[in-house]
Parts: sequence; C-alpha cells; structure tokens
Amino acid sequence: MIKKGITRQIVLHYFFVVLLALLLVEFIFMLAVQRYYYESIYNTISSHISMSKDFLEPIAREDNADNGNLSKLLTNLELSSTELEILDLNGRVLASSAAFESDRAVMQTSDIMQAMNGNTGRWVGRQPGTGEQVMAVSHKLDLGGENTYIVRYLTSLENVNSKLLVMGLLAVAVGIAVLAIVLIISIGMANSIVRPINNITAVSAQMARGRLDVRVKGNYKHELGELASTLNFMAHEIVRSNQIKDDFISSISHELRTPLTSIKGWSETLDSGGYDPDETRIGMSIISKETERLIGLVEEMLDFSKLQQNQMKLVKGTVSIREIVQETMLNVWAKAEQKQIHLKLDTDETRAFNVHGDGNRLKQVFLNIVDNAIKFSHENSWIYLSVKEEDGKIVAAVQDTGIGISEEHLIKVRDRFFQVNHQNGGTGLGLAITQELVELHDGTITMQSELGSGTTVTIELPALPEEEIVIEHPANEATSETQQEIGAQHIKPDSETGKSKSE
Repeated sequence: MIKKGITRQIVLHYFFVVLLALLLVEFIFMLAVQRYYYESIYNTISSHISMSKDFLEPIAREDNADNGNLSKLLTNLELSSTELEILDLNGRVLASSAAFESDRAVMQTSDIMQAMNGNTGRWVGRQPGTGEQVMAVSHKLDLGGENTYIVRYLTSLENVNSKLLVMGLLAVAVGIAVLAIVLIISIGMANSIVRPINNITAVSAQMARGRLDVRVKGNYKHELGELASTLNFMAHEIVRSNQIKDDFISSISHELRTPLTSIKGWSETLDSGGYDPDETRIGMSIISKETERLIGLVEEMLDFSKLQQNQMKLVKGTVSIREIVQETMLNVWAKAEQKQIHLKLDTDETRAFNVHGDGNRLKQVFLNIVDNAIKFSHENSWIYLSVKEEDGKIVAAVQDTGIGISEEHLIKVRDRFFQVNHQNGGTGLGLAITQELVELHDGTITMQSELGSGTTVTIELPALPEEEIVIEHPANEATSETQQEIGAQHIKPDSETGKSKSE
C-alpha cells in the first residue's frame, strides 16, 4: 500500500484518469465492433433480398397456387445460415424453411411492422421458446393480385456475440496491462517529485532549528529548482542579515560608548573642581558636542524605524533645491575647512529649482550625502555640487575626488547597516535613510564610483511647474537670500590659491 501523501495523490490521480479513459475507449470500441458485425449481417440479407426481388415476380406469377408459389419462393429466396419465413400481411407464418406448421402464432415484431410500411425492417431480440438471440430482417413482396407476402429472414447472433465477448475480454486484458504500466510509471514519476520535496523539507526543518549553514543539494529543474534556489538564497540572506545585525550592534555600541566615555570623563573631572575657567569651558564644549552626537545617532535610528514602519510623515510645500544645497554647504563648511576640502557649487543663481517636498527632510538628504563626501575625501581636495533641470526633473549631483567605492561594495552601500569600513564609525543607516526619503519624494538616487577616483551621487526629483509655485512665507525667502549671500562669502574660493577664504 502506498502511504498517504503527495505520492499517493499523484498515483491515484493518474490511475483514475487512465482508467476512465480506458473504459470510455473500450466501450466505444466494443460498440463500434458490434455495430460493424450487425450492420454486415443486415447488409448481406438486404442485398440478397434486393437482388432476388426481380427474379421472384415471374416465378410467382407462373402458378397461382399458393403452395407452389410459396414452395418456389422458399427455394429461390433461401440464404445459408438463415431461416426463411413467408408471412401474410397479418403477420401469420405461411411457410418456413424450418417446416413450421401453417397455423403458427402471429408474429408481431417490429421488423414486420416496418416491412408492412414498405421498408426493410430489422429486429434484434431473443427467439421465443429457445431464448437464442437472433436478428430478423423483413421485406414486403408485392407479386400482383392477392400475392403479397412478407419475406422474413432469421439468423442467430450467438457466434457473433461469442466473438465479441472474446474481443471484449482481450480489450479488458490490454486495459489491465496498460493500467499496470501506468501505475508503475506514475509511482516513479511521483517519487521523482516527492523525493526532492522531502529533501527540501528536511533541509528547511534544519534551517528552522537554526542550522543556517545547510543547503539544498541537487540539480533540480523547473519549479523544484526555483524552490531550492529560493530556500538557499533565503538562508544566505538570513546569515548575511545576522552578520549585518551583529556588525551593527558592535558598531553602534562603539559609537555610543565613545561619546559616553568622554561625557563621563569630563563630568567627573569638572565635578572634582579646582580647574580654571578655560579648561571648564573646553570640557563643557566637549560634553555638549558629544551629547549632540548621541542625539544624532538616536534620531538616525528613529528615522529609520519610522521609514521601515511607513510612519514617516512629510510636511510638503514649495522647496528651492538651490537654497537647500547652499544651506547644506554652510552647515558643513567648518568640517570641510578642518580637512582643507573646497566646496564648489555650479548652478543658475537666477533660478530656484523648486520641487514639492519637505524642506527639512530634503536638507537631511543633502547633509548626509555631502557629509559622506567630506568624510571619505582626501585633504586639500575638491567637492563639486551642481543643480540643474533636465526633462522636467531637478537634478542635483555631489561629486568628490575621494577614496571611491569598489564595484562589489557599490551595490550594497545603500543596504541598511552596511558599512564598507566599520572603523569610520556611523550606524550604516545614512544612505538607507537617504534613499527612503528620496523615494518618498517620488525621486531617484543613483551612485557612480570608482575605487581611488571618487564618487558621484545624483538625485533626481520631479520639478514643480512654475504655475504651481506658491510663495507661502516671503519673510523666510528673504532670510534665505541673506544666508545665500553669507554662504557665498564663506565658500568663495580664492582665485589664486584655490582655497576657501572669508572675504
């Protein structure tokens, strides 16, 4: 017995389908064979009657005596392997090749009724008395005057039925053989499907118990191959995610411990007293900066959590990308000066390059990108920023000449928690958050980089048509213009030395 499961379902499915098909084919086959034999007998008798009809009329008219005519009719109409009967129009047997008495009972079978109507009648049934299955074929002969008779032929179907029975048994034997072959093939086919499934199930059970190093082995094809590949890929991704999580925990622990150590050390130093005001001011400044750093780390993780849970809410309005970029340059100017990195903006100062978005979140995007460019750039290098409009989109690009990113790491750099070098600090969430924020503004972010040559980050945002621009806060725009002027003073490069200076 086949155990319950997919194997049994497949085997039974194929078995019953083939069984029904065989039964239908054998039924149609036996019906066609029986019809062929019966039609052959009927056509033989009908042809005999048709060929003898013209011959009978002159013979019957030679002698008006019924017995003589009937005797000649029996002699000339006889057909081998059949019994010939001559009946009157009332169905009473007048003469028979089997020498029945003339007072024989009246015949009322359907073939006689059809013959009386001028057709060649046929009836298949059992002969009264003997119970033998026979075929009767009847036809009316109009020999003129009162000499109108019904000629009836009877032939036994027992031999034909015996042959049909043999053919039926042979067909059943062939059907059983076919079913046996189908059963063997279906079991093999079912096992070829179930065996890989059992293997995949066993491997997935081990993965569920934490054995993520196991893999589905075997060159499976089609859907099973896709399932095995998907399961292996899932295990690989889980291992990778766990590794990223562990790296993140290690990194974030270091990131949190460093500022906390500085805060704790200076707070204990200041608590002991006896230091001059300058040293106290330095300590308080360090505590403040490290506190801001901790707040930034926590806010970054909170932002990422909101984005993952689709809880990030944007306050959208008309935003000038040119102003956002200039404010970003002002914010990072001091950090760039420390590494002697020069910032240059290439844009049309007469245009605002407006988009519909959240100004604070877009500024967060550019701050993160420019801050990364500064972090991974060499000293005394350049960072180029540009803002322009192309095909109805505002295109902002940040290009540095820093260390660059390898092709292997470039495809992963926007993954959450991913860091090329954990020694550089950070949570590994910055670019992941940046990409999510850009996509929330219906924009795209692309990165091009070559190891040792620098990186270019390009952001594309839908441009706001001029007729849709609404000035909501004129006072804020005036403030922005003042900031742009100040920013230009701070980041304007010296034409001779190429270094940034304050005018």
